Amino acid sequence: MAASRTIVVAGAGIGGLTTSLVLARQGFRVIVLEKAERLEEAGAGLQLSPNASRVLIDLGLRPRLSRAVTPDAICLMSARDGVEIARLPLDGAAAGADAPYWVIHRAELQAALRDEVGTCSNIELRLGCQFEDVSPHAKGLSVVQRSGSARQEELAVALIGADGIWSTVREHLVPDLQPRFSGLIAWRGTLDTTQLPREYTSRRVQLWMGPHAHLVAYPISGARQINVVAVVPGQWNRPGWSEPGDGNEIKTAFVNARWHAIPRMLVGAVDGWRKWALFTVPGGGSSWSEGSVALLGDAAHAMLPFAAQGAAMAIEDAAVLGKCVAECQNESPAAFAAALQRYARLRRPRVVRVQRSARQAGRIYHLAGPFALARDLVIKAMGPKRMLSRQDWIYGWRP
Repeated sequence: MAASRTIVVAGAGIGGLTTSLVLARQGFRVIVLEKAERLEEAGAGLQLSPNASRVLIDLGLRPRLSRAVTPDAICLMSARDGVEIARLPLDGAAAGADAPYWVIHRAELQAALRDEVGTCSNIELRLGCQFEDVSPHAKGLSVVQRSGSARQEELAVALIGADGIWSTVREHLVPDLQPRFSGLIAWRGTLDTTQLPREYTSRRVQLWMGPHAHLVAYPISGARQINVVAVVPGQWNRPGWSEPGDGNEIKTAFVNARWHAIPRMLVGAVDGWRKWALFTVPGGGSSWSEGSVALLGDAAHAMLPFAAQGAAMAIEDAAVLGKCVAECQNESPAAFAAALQRYARLRRPRVVRVQRSARQAGRIYHLAGPFALARDLVIKAMGPKRMLSRQDWIYGWRP
């Protein structure tokens, strides 16, 4: 395939692998650079609402995602007294008849994407190979990559930075734009469903809302495990996704806050905790693209996880970017620059709105005292149907 049809994608996470599949469908040769020597788990569970699962299904991934769990409902729970405030059903009508609401282990989704990539002759996944530099070329871009001490240049028509919140591509594009620490820390762990009484292992997403903290629990890995994520305030803010955490620290936080016995039981059942500081990258600036270089996913707009849309937004980005590139009238650098600008222009308003929604959700989850009581009363008054309809603008999105 001609060099003029080559696009380099930096990063083999969910956004990068999805992007490579979308671009390969458009007939491009795709080179995916991943600095890790092998793809390993970087996180535990994630939620894929219909706006994301719809894209994955269109890419033919449904058979590879057989271990994804389709929950029956999202249950809003009170950490104060342990009662269910509202149950939002996730049946076909609510979630979108053409696409399910999935919860899945992140490693299983990444493995499914990697396996699908392996079937595409026009995608080359280079592990242990890091993006280093990019410069304009008469025919597009010269992308420099490094593997160990060896450096290599690749001629490409575009470079897509899908290399996460600490993006090296973004550092080249907009060095002054740095991730911002939110003052919150997420703790994650998993436990086997056999460790809990049956009534606590149903196929549902539980969102426990408490003073200045919240807890999410849902089944993954074919409903054989429960993924638990606890979000609490803190000052620890080291970069990374998988720092070992002291289980006694997170257990004590929930005991001291006088949470109900059920969420404390969930926290206590997790043997091994990992934690990561929650950083964000503002998505509303003009820094998504420059020439034939563009950012995607967390590299462009890392957000708080409280709308469960971080992975979904990267998947949506990939779908829109693919459409914009496919509409190029020719393969000149100017044409690709225009296509990437259009991608950024189309995506920015929606992403900013989702980021804002996530921030607002976090504030609502963490209300305390009379404000928490008022929140619970409002949720009950609205009812499940109206509560779920507030997500239509997210779940109903189509590429």
